[in-house]
Amino acid sequence: MGNRLSKIYTRTGDTGTTGLGDGSRVPKDSERIEAIGTVDELNSALGLLLAEGVAEDVAELLTQIQHELFDLGGELSIPGHVSIGDQHVAHLEASLDAFNADLPPLKEFILPGGSRPAALAHVARTVCRRAERSLVALGQSEQLPGVPQRYLNRLSDLLFVLCRVLNRNADREDVYWQKNRTPGT
Repeated sequence: MGNRLSKIYTRTGDTGTTGLGDGSRVPKDSERIEAIGTVDELNSALGLLLAEGVAEDVAELLTQIQHELFDLGGELSIPGHVSIGDQHVAHLEASLDAFNADLPPLKEFILPGGSRPAALAHVARTVCRRAERSLVALGQSEQLPGVPQRYLNRLSDLLFVLCRVLNRNADREDVYWQKNRTPGT
């Protein structure tokens, strides 16, 4: 990294624009900044989940993903730059398969909840889906590589599986959705 932040405020964004990594300036409400911000929010949600104290294998994986999300934010801040590749998607898929292998098959939808870590993982999963949607929106106005979108799609699937793993690790049952549930049942 060539430049370190020694002064946090610059005043350059006071007029509603922000600088990208290539030196260009864009409105703070642009689709690109929305995507960058949502990826950052996802990274923060994972940090909150990690602060709960999760099993070492889950913590190691989520920390790696946090680094990758930071790389993705960098990729989005420098149009044309690529940081996230097929190997990142493959790693998520391998992790998804490994964690899912020990879980019982689902026969019903589950509600977000159970243990606190699982609930936080569900929040991260929904933020991940929003980040994916923001990349789709950005991709309709600018040409983007498809890998980051696939990465976020796989990550949301992995987070769903981790919700179940976190409930199992806490000796909690998944909360199953009950179609047409009547009040008081």
